[in-house]
Amino acid sequence: MNHFAKASTSAKKIVKEFRDYSIEKNIGETITVDIFAEGESVDVVGTTKGKGFQGVVKRHGFAGVGEASHGQHDRSRAPGSIGGSSYPSRVFKGMRMAGRMGNDRVKMKGLKVVKIFPEKNYILISGSVPGHIGSTVFIQK
Repeated sequence: MNHFAKASTSAKKIVKEFRDYSIEKNIGETITVDIFAEGESVDVVGTTKGKGFQGVVKRHGFAGVGEASHGQHDRSRAPGSIGGSSYPSRVFKGMRMAGRMGNDRVKMKGLKVVKIFPEKNYILISGSVPGHIGSTVFIQK
């Protein structure tokens, strides 16, 4: 609350520090889309959509066993072998297995600024912007 009181502004939902910021701003001033230009290349940082706990077919693109014949019982989406038994007696790090998918911080580089709407403080970016609708993203020059 002391940071907001010093800036003489109300409390905000998200507080973010911007390092190596070349434009001079005083404490409490607002950053708008005017710092960007149409046709400029930018990087967009966001958190991807969370998919929850997923199997190896969806998470890593495994094909499964294939044909469901010759006694293959419910093996069409199974991961298969994960390593040796007596040697090395463990599972190697990085083995692709089922687990939590998504909800990762991702930076999409080289996206293009198509249009800027300064009256509404909107920016239109062409490309794959990470995150769900309404999520917070950070746009970097």
